[in-house]
Amino acid sequence: MITTDLTPGSPCWLDLGAPDIGAAADFYGAVLGWEYQPMSEMEGMDEGEDVEGGMFKKDGKTVAGLGKLTEEGARSAWMIYYDVADADATTAAVERAGGTVRVAPRDLGEWGRMAQYSDPQGGQFAVWQPGSDAGFELVEEPGSLSWTELYTSDASAAKEFYGGVFGWQFGDMELPGGGGTYTLITPAGLPEERMQGGLMEVGKDDLSLAEGRPYWHPVFAVADCDAAVAEVTGHGGSVQMGPMDAEGVGRLAVCLDPSNADFVVLTPTRS
Repeated sequence: MITTDLTPGSPCWLDLGAPDIGAAADFYGAVLGWEYQPMSEMEGMDEGEDVEGGMFKKDGKTVAGLGKLTEEGARSAWMIYYDVADADATTAAVERAGGTVRVAPRDLGEWGRMAQYSDPQGGQFAVWQPGSDAGFELVEEPGSLSWTELYTSDASAAKEFYGGVFGWQFGDMELPGGGGTYTLITPAGLPEERMQGGLMEVGKDDLSLAEGRPYWHPVFAVADCDAAVAEVTGHGGSVQMGPMDAEGVGRLAVCLDPSNADFVVLTPTRS
């Protein structure tokens, strides 16, 4: 499970690049019950500093970030950040493993140090070296991150790359009904109870959102999957799959927001 007791290689942050900040804030507010706080209202920001974006909060706790999509030709998407002790050392590991540096390590004030990459197949991800800010403040509760997932055309290559960069531990399981193999991800040195996500090999046609490249997406816990889906469609989003029941997992749906950023809503099965 994802926790806020962060360890290297575990998810610690995520943010959305959106073409319309206000529309994205309204959409996720309706679907996930998030409150939006512009950066201009946050402590530590210089008076008059013009920054487009801000933070999403749930019950007063920070759960994600929101920024203006500025990269030419880029699609609106969620970026998942993984905790690292040294962003520069991680950058060297990414390059040795055949990945690409999209944003070189840089400091974000006293908050921490970040970098963004692509894996060898083109899947984008990021890292965060904490300073005064460790990352999100709420997980595994309705309206917060509960899982991360990679769709890739080459699961073996993905395991080799991410295992080399983060030291992740992997465990394969067969999906019911001949649905293929799903690989579970656990941070280095942690027990299986700390599984944080999974990866699955899919065909190129199933990667059309990213023009055939692999992509990561977040899974958000919700109290009622069907109610969340109704808010998605009622506020300009769409549903790619579901709602459906997954044995031992819960009730879930794969969704797109109005700008086609993908995410999953899940009402987990409670043991």
